[in-house]
Amino acid sequence: MTPPRTRPYDRNPRYAAAGGAVARGWAAAVRELPARRAVLAVDGPAALDWDGVARGIVAALADRGTPVDLLDLREYEADWDTVRERTGDAPGPAADPYFLPLAEGPLSVLYREIPQVGAPDEGLLVVVGPGAALARHDVLWYADLPKRYAEAAVVAGELPLGVNLGRHGTPGDLRRLFYADWPMIDAHRDALAPRIDRWLDLQDPHAPASVDGSTLRATLAHLAGGPVRTRPYFNSTPWGGQWAVRELGFEPPAGNTALGYELIAPEAGVLVGDGPEAEVELPFQLLCVLHPEEFLGAPVHAEYGTSFPIRYDYLDTVGGGNLSLHLHPVAAYMRERFGWPYTQHETYYVTRNAGDDPRVFLGLREDADLALMRKQVEAAIEHGEPMDVEEFVQSHPSEEGRLYMIPAGTPHASGAGNLVLEVSATPYLYSLRFYDWLRRNAQGAPRPLPYDHAFANLDTGRQGEAARRDLIQEPRELRSGPGWREEVIGALPEMFYEVRRLVLDPAAESGEALADDTAGRFHLLNVSAGAGVVIETAGGRTHDLAFGETLTVPAGVGAYRVRPVGDAPVHVVKSLVR
Repeated sequence: MTPPRTRPYDRNPRYAAAGGAVARGWAAAVRELPARRAVLAVDGPAALDWDGVARGIVAALADRGTPVDLLDLREYEADWDTVRERTGDAPGPAADPYFLPLAEGPLSVLYREIPQVGAPDEGLLVVVGPGAALARHDVLWYADLPKRYAEAAVVAGELPLGVNLGRHGTPGDLRRLFYADWPMIDAHRDALAPRIDRWLDLQDPHAPASVDGSTLRATLAHLAGGPVRTRPYFNSTPWGGQWAVRELGFEPPAGNTALGYELIAPEAGVLVGDGPEAEVELPFQLLCVLHPEEFLGAPVHAEYGTSFPIRYDYLDTVGGGNLSLHLHPVAAYMRERFGWPYTQHETYYVTRNAGDDPRVFLGLREDADLALMRKQVEAAIEHGEPMDVEEFVQSHPSEEGRLYMIPAGTPHASGAGNLVLEVSATPYLYSLRFYDWLRRNAQGAPRPLPYDHAFANLDTGRQGEAARRDLIQEPRELRSGPGWREEVIGALPEMFYEVRRLVLDPAAESGEALADDTAGRFHLLNVSAGAGVVIETAGGRTHDLAFGETLTVPAGVGAYRVRPVGDAPVHVVKSLVR
């Protein structure tokens, strides 16, 4: 068999719509609306140009001769103090400046009342705004914008983007965006998914792309049955590097590619359509919501609900600086203080390293003086005095192809000069920082350092040689065949997932494809070395995967084969829930 040809990293993986087509523009979106006596509810997140949405719909309906009445649900918002109290953000001396418990209430708590509406005698009544579906309606649309836009707008202080739920027309707040807006909006959106009549992607607000509800659900059903890749992107931070700028062609506004979102389920999207002129970006999370057992697997769904529990992302410090010294909450603290049902265990897989002596900081030293450590942390914050990190935390050589285990409560940081594939539990917004090398953010202010949270979660059992032995494991061969082997490169009793590596040699005599099986649990795959692979499922689907790319193999796929591409050995990092 002739090996498939190699290709470069694809920044815009795209899949065809099933059972319909992607429409473009407001006129196409309104074409199937009734002409009279109906209520159209247009729901969606707060971080959206709702005034522009209303103008687009009204203008398109006017062009076809349909009279329109408009109701903006945001005008019924409760006062700001009430909204804060109802979403767990009441001010006071005990308020946490860094985090909130995840908001769980319905969107109705944002409003002083939900207006009673009915169809007009002529034309349409259009209700717009977050929670519009709470009003009585005949047709339901969902207008969306990928979350990366909201975060970027909040950071930049832009309007009308960057507003928070219950805070119409005012500058946004990342703390509320992460812990109040997104949990509430996501739960609301997920409940609506089975009955949405049209999905609109507002990345181009003047000519939005959209699909009707039946196409939306048919497409998601098709995608849930085979390998699928999400749209990647990179964020910039003060420590960010240049690897993805140089090697993958990303050009973020701040000039570095610190954080690479390969698959972080709450923010990930799947591109659907024929090309950039007609495509929608659908939330990856909807695959878990509408097809949980087929996509996640029955045992994973039983344990984690519709939360996709593993994430893959890149930490790029090649040409950058050290990450902050931080850790993540232990399970009880995460559950009781922050409201997330499982915690943020992590691993670092070093895909590339550069520089004279790249390091990974991981685990306490045997002789770490924690009282002195706290004093140095406080002196860095209060007086700008540098902290001697290696007096307290172990520093290990960074080795390409090595996995470093980071269970919750373990202090850690990737040093400068590394490209790390972070294989982690999905919770991703709880970095409890001790120290950030006296860096400042883009606005010149010190970065937030919630060190009281960090010390409250510090696991003092991970020290010295025991930490090195447990957290930097040697690969253990699991199985092998002609031209391939599968090995476990990281597993700990307290971590619910394990990390494996597939090693394939296309040049081996009598070599063959590696046969695998999801056995009822999804697999995640990332090509960490070599040109790439082709995935062939027993159901007849194929999907290629190039170096650096990440793929989800849904639980329902069952048997599949992994065939290497090119002439050099290929390494694939694989993870699964145990």
